[in-house]
Amino acid sequence: MTQSDTLPLPYRRDADCPFDPDPEMSRLRAHEPISRITINGGDVVWLVTRFDDGRDILGDRRFSSELTPLGIVLPEPGNRTLAEELQDQQPGTFIESDPPEHTRLRQMVAGEFSAQRMTQLRPRIEAIVEHHLDAMAAAGPPVDLVKEFALPVPSTVICEMLGVPKDFDFDFAGYTRIMTDVMSSLETLIPARNALRAGMRELVEHNRKQPGDNVLGRIIQEHGASVTDQELVGIGNLLLVAGHETTANMLGIGTLALLRHPEQLALLRDDPHVVERAVDELVRYVSIPNHGEIRTATADVTVNGTLIRDGEQVLVAIPSANRDESRFPDPDRLDFTREPRTHLAYGHGVHYCVGVSLARLEMHLAFPALLRRFPELRLAVPFEDVSYRRSNVTYGVHSLPVAW
Repeated sequence: MTQSDTLPLPYRRDADCPFDPDPEMSRLRAHEPISRITINGGDVVWLVTRFDDGRDILGDRRFSSELTPLGIVLPEPGNRTLAEELQDQQPGTFIESDPPEHTRLRQMVAGEFSAQRMTQLRPRIEAIVEHHLDAMAAAGPPVDLVKEFALPVPSTVICEMLGVPKDFDFDFAGYTRIMTDVMSSLETLIPARNALRAGMRELVEHNRKQPGDNVLGRIIQEHGASVTDQELVGIGNLLLVAGHETTANMLGIGTLALLRHPEQLALLRDDPHVVERAVDELVRYVSIPNHGEIRTATADVTVNGTLIRDGEQVLVAIPSANRDESRFPDPDRLDFTREPRTHLAYGHGVHYCVGVSLARLEMHLAFPALLRRFPELRLAVPFEDVSYRRSNVTYGVHSLPVAW
């Protein structure tokens, strides 16, 4: 039995095409669009596979993010319960909060991702992209695109935004890999979580004493004692993790998808006018979030004829929703000329990704720059040998050896 066979259904991808959801998702969309499944630890949740149903649930405030226990998709913890190990939910992590608390915390950072702020950041992001392309060229092929480009570009950007010193011994990417892997044991998960919090706590304490020109410093200057250090740790780590994890995985597996679709690659590389549409289509096609935040119903709610009772939990399968035939004609085709339509890769409703403008800007700059610098970019290993992050909440590749 392979690892893919033991993973909960939302984490499985098509054995013949790693960019596609498991074929079972197509059957469910047609016959059981809202169905009961068992995930790790034996929890039973409602799985939502269609776009319209998923959007309705993500936008319905009767489905709570706050009431869902942390670690619901983790393996069985043995003699310890997840409630015991994870009872100290991190304040400030606003994706795990409901309004009005969610609104209060989110508003503290929303301005950091405004259009004006993105215009200010653009030259710096361009410089970071070029720096890592120069390093790739100097190293010479083959190189691991994830290690040399996909991971360091967004990591550098979000670290600079948060004021993380360059010499700070803080393996946040390593801790994130453990924390987003649904097969992680508590023996590895808890130390990673604690280390991530400890590192951010040090940054918060430094900024509390001397607020810097960074996100944490500006929140402290504007909100003072009304925001606690614990909340700042939660806010900081949420931005740090989400700010590098999602874009890094999109740059990695997105490049692989482009290499498998050379005609689409050429469009993205050669036509500046198609970049925005192309990146959005690539994000839809790959759909690296395997699911949205698991929600808990706070009342009996009927969705598309299915009664979801108060207290039951719901999981929206993002890759399936983004391949819904009723929403996207010929959904399994990567097509940069496709007429744009809203998808769910960035979420929906009050929890719509707060950093979407940054993620888009990074991809709009990084993908074309990579393809122009290395017009002969190709895989340096057989396609069948690429290793995927199959058990992570955010899908991607572990590494991507490339040459040119």
